[in-house]
Parts: sequence; structure tokens; C-alpha cells
Amino acid sequence: MTPRITCFGELLLRLAAPGRELLLQSPRLDVHIGGAEANVAVSLARFGHGVRMLGTVADNALGAAAAAELRRHGVDTRHLRTAPGRMGLYFLATGAGLRPSEVLYDRAGSAFAEASAEAYDWPGLLAGAAWLHVSGVTPALGAATARAATQAVQVAQAAGMQVSFDGNFRPKLWAAWDGDPSNILKPILGGASIAFADHRDIDVVLGPRSDDAGEATHAERFAAAAARAFDAFPRLQRIACTVRTQDTVDHHALGALMATRRGGLHRVEDRALPGIVDRIGGGDAFAAGVLHGLASGWDDDASLRFGHAAACLKHAVPGDFNLVGSDDVMALVDGGRLDVKR
Repeated sequence: MTPRITCFGELLLRLAAPGRELLLQSPRLDVHIGGAEANVAVSLARFGHGVRMLGTVADNALGAAAAAELRRHGVDTRHLRTAPGRMGLYFLATGAGLRPSEVLYDRAGSAFAEASAEAYDWPGLLAGAAWLHVSGVTPALGAATARAATQAVQVAQAAGMQVSFDGNFRPKLWAAWDGDPSNILKPILGGASIAFADHRDIDVVLGPRSDDAGEATHAERFAAAAARAFDAFPRLQRIACTVRTQDTVDHHALGALMATRRGGLHRVEDRALPGIVDRIGGGDAFAAGVLHGLASGWDDDASLRFGHAAACLKHAVPGDFNLVGSDDVMALVDGGRLDVKR
């Protein structure tokens, strides 16, 4: 299958405390492959799309294993660069009850973070693709990755490709190198046709609203932020986000919103998510689901509902990747039965 969707970002190793333990409470860590853009790539491939992963991995056994894991799920890694260095890591202690989960990043100096922006031949790498997906994690890693992401979006925009951008604001990563997220993210968001962002992500780029939002609901804040973004970025056509409420670490409710330049506001009401297995990657599952709908020619409401259902199902899948197929997602969209499949 010819890859029509490209994702650019860092492949990571996730090292997680087993079960609900604290980090190194016992001398063992469970390993998963992940990364925001890779999560989207795997999900789209499992939905039947031709997907290519772009980026740089360490030229060692860890990098080879990460690339092989993507290939196992149908992602094209032929243009994934290798370079001397290390893989980016993150450590996860999954929360329980009223104790939240905690993530510790160890990504400084990775092969991806150290790769020069000039290492990527964007016209060649994006040739034949219809869509580019990037996220705010990549420019948060440093000046080189910020330039690379910006250049990728500029080339994709010039080629007439659709660009999707997931805000994925990570303050710990930006603070590590004193980066300026507002100025760096403006041209990236400005080149996107769809953004996965809520009002807080928009405020990072455009600055907070001068007026006090007072007692506005989440939907009202989102709609106001979307209007600001549409005014600032003429190419932007859609903005979508999930809406999460949490009773405990194990019991959430998830809704979804999408605003369009034409003035529409689409909404999916909250669905209860009891007994959560793993919420990491839920936002990426949502993005992949919405992109699947749009790339398949569905309308905005159907695309949003599919993305919402995909995100809900991810909470029942261990690891970073959402390993469900499109039939599973559609079954949940259509009401979902919890009988054993026989």
C-alpha cells in the first residue's frame, strides 16, 4: 500500500513500573514502544491506511526494535533515519485511586533530539503523501527539532498537503531548554488544516484572553478559543479536543468537541470509562480516529464520533498503541455490546 499519510516525531521507549507500583518499588520495569506521532501512525495503519513514519532512531538494537514494532503493525519505516546516539525514554508510574500517574522524561541528547533539521529531505520524504501529522512534542525537544517540524509543515503546505497538528503541550520539555512555545508553534499551527487542541493549547500560542472568562463552561471556552485561532490562522479549518472529567484514576468520563471555520460546534456527550487499564495514548487515539474519518470522506460529526469512540477504547488497551480495528470502533459508535465475542 502506498503511504498516503506521514507522521513525523520521536519513537520512545516507555519503562513502566509493573501494575500500580511506584517506580522501582520492585526491581523491574515493563517496556513498551510509544511516542505521540507513532501512536497515531499505528492506529491509522490498523484502520487500513497507508502510513509512513519519519524521524530518527538510535543506530542500535533498541532503535531497531522500535522500528520493527511499528512495522509489525503495518507502518512503513523505510524512511526512518538511524544515527549514533541513544533512544529517548520515559518512565511511568501508573496511579491508583486518588494517586495520579507520573511521567518522568529522559529524552535529552537522544538521536532524534540531536538530529539536524537539514538531515531531512522533506520534498523527497513527503513525495506522494496527502497528509502530514506532527505534534507539539517535537518542537518542545529543542531548537533542531523545532526547525525540522517547521520545515516539514512548510514543505507540506507548499505541496498542497493536508497538515494536522496536535498541541500536546509538555511544559517540562519546553522548560528544559528555555524554549519559546508561542513563537515556535505559531508557524506550525498556522500551516495546519486541523488542530487537536483545547482552549489551553490555543492560549499557549496566542496568549491568554484579555477578558475574564468567568464561569464559562469548557465548551464555551473552547468555542471562544477556536474563534481566536480561526481569526489568527486562515488555513485552519477544524479544531477538535476531548473533554475529560475524573472521579478517580480508574474512573473517568470522556466527551469530545469539534469547532469548524464555518461556525459549527459538534459535540459528543460524555461516556463513562470505569476500570481504566491504560490512559496513555488516549489523545493520540482520538486524533487518529478523527483523521480516519476525514481521510475517508466522512462528515465532521461522524469523524468526531469515531475519534471519540477510538479514544474510549484505548483506555482498555495496555501500552501506548491503540490496537483496536475500525470494526471495533464502529461497534462502539453504534452502541456497543459487552457480550463475549464468539
